[in-house]
Amino acid sequence: MRFWGQAFDVPVNVPDWATLTRELTRRFQEGEGFSLATINLDHLVKLRADARFRDAYAEQDIVVADGNPIVWLSHMAGRPVELIPGSDAILPITKIAAAQSKTLALVGSTDAALAGAKSYLEHEIPGARVVTTISPPMGFDPTGTSADKVLAELEDSGADVAFLALGAPKQELFAAYGRRKLPEVGFVSIGAGLDFFTGTQIRAPKWVRAIAMEWLWRATLQPARMVPRYAKCAMILPAEMGHALILRTGGGPKAQKTVV
Repeated sequence: MRFWGQAFDVPVNVPDWATLTRELTRRFQEGEGFSLATINLDHLVKLRADARFRDAYAEQDIVVADGNPIVWLSHMAGRPVELIPGSDAILPITKIAAAQSKTLALVGSTDAALAGAKSYLEHEIPGARVVTTISPPMGFDPTGTSADKVLAELEDSGADVAFLALGAPKQELFAAYGRRKLPEVGFVSIGAGLDFFTGTQIRAPKWVRAIAMEWLWRATLQPARMVPRYAKCAMILPAEMGHALILRTGGGPKAQKTVV
């Protein structure tokens, strides 16, 4: 599955959980770092407007589908992928890391939320070991001096995997930057995932997620923030559906100018 615009071309290059498990296991065994991004409609909106975000996405080693609209578009394109939200990936990735004796770092959110998330992960996953938690300061620059300080802390801790709860585009920018500076570390962008463990943010119940209505749940809880975001996402859906149909008929990125 691919998504493209005037200046970007993003493939979902890991289509399902089984492939993700194999790829991460291989990288852990070989001591090879990575950066993992979870693409969704909000990211597609940002990719249209933010050149730095486009550059950061181009450097991600692993891209999975986050959000039911991405999965639906993949089926429309005849190239189906599985839903792998960043929040849902934390525990499986922690299990894979623990099985390979790899250590974790938690970056983002607040000190209290990170401490709670550390306790939760180490309690829930046998062998999980969080060696550092880092809450960057306000105004954190994901590619500047403050990013270098966080990377120095990561290096000193010896962490093998860093879960980044910084929000888009900061976490993807930092992942791309950190990937170059610490090539043996895995950077995983997870959005608000750590806050869900401690109740700092309330995630939609499982039954709401099962009927693909988590977006409505979030819009109800945070209307000022989420309603404008979802409106922008809705605006790009016709173009993305056109992209999907072009893919289904054998077209590709060169054909995008007739759609966007």
